[in-house]
Amino acid sequence: MPIRVFNNIASLNAQRILGNNNDRLAQSVERIASGIRVNRGADDAAGLAISEALRSDIRALRQGIRNANDGISLINVAEGALNEQSSILIRLRELASQASTGTVGSTERATIQLEFSALRNEVDRIANTAEFNGQKLVDGSLASTVASANQINIQIGIDSTADSRINLNTEVNLAAVTSTSLSINTLAVSTAGAALTALDSINTAIATVTAGRGAIGAVQNRLVRSISSQAITVENLQAAESSIRDADIAEEVALLTRNQILVQTAVASVGQANLIPQSVLQLLG
Repeated sequence: MPIRVFNNIASLNAQRILGNNNDRLAQSVERIASGIRVNRGADDAAGLAISEALRSDIRALRQGIRNANDGISLINVAEGALNEQSSILIRLRELASQASTGTVGSTERATIQLEFSALRNEVDRIANTAEFNGQKLVDGSLASTVASANQINIQIGIDSTADSRINLNTEVNLAAVTSTSLSINTLAVSTAGAALTALDSINTAIATVTAGRGAIGAVQNRLVRSISSQAITVENLQAAESSIRDADIAEEVALLTRNQILVQTAVASVGQANLIPQSVLQLLG
């Protein structure tokens, strides 16, 4: 091997290797410090693309879970309103039964009529005021006949397909729960005959409200199940994303130790290679 002064090839080679080892050492330190194996596209282009898509799905599904929980809250408000209206109807039937008996006089029936009318008005007040975040619930807003632009959709999935959302209007189909829609707006209990007529009408109204509560309960159970399913999906996707992107700390520490040794060895090699041209002086001695 010829001895050169101006170009120390051995030193250049050792410097190149030192630079490579420094890059590997820096990468090991970065991965251990961040806990992430793929910090940029250059680390793993395909892995980055897959993990970013998984991250996007995970974020969308987590928001879907929050949306479903909000949907359950909305359903609970509607259920509470229907529960109170059902209680009122039961009391109205009780009053009608009381007014229909022959042991009650006209004065007592007049008093019963006062309570009967007041409670019927309360049915309408509940229908007009029950809402969730400004959205009316038992005034017919949850009926399937509502124009599509005004229907309530709970977005739980990751795309715009019908399977990614639950349409409350379609699932619940709750018509307006008012004295008029229940056909009790003209009922009276001021006479025994009118009270007997009211009994049958109120019984029908109670059945109507009970059916609505059943539909609401079914949708609530569906939302609960969808949350459970979403949570499992998020867990599995998170595991997949972690296996691609997260750093194996035990492996990275082992690589860090190796790279530290290689850097130190390369530094020593550069020092030794820089001494090679000094042998020229021995030729001149």
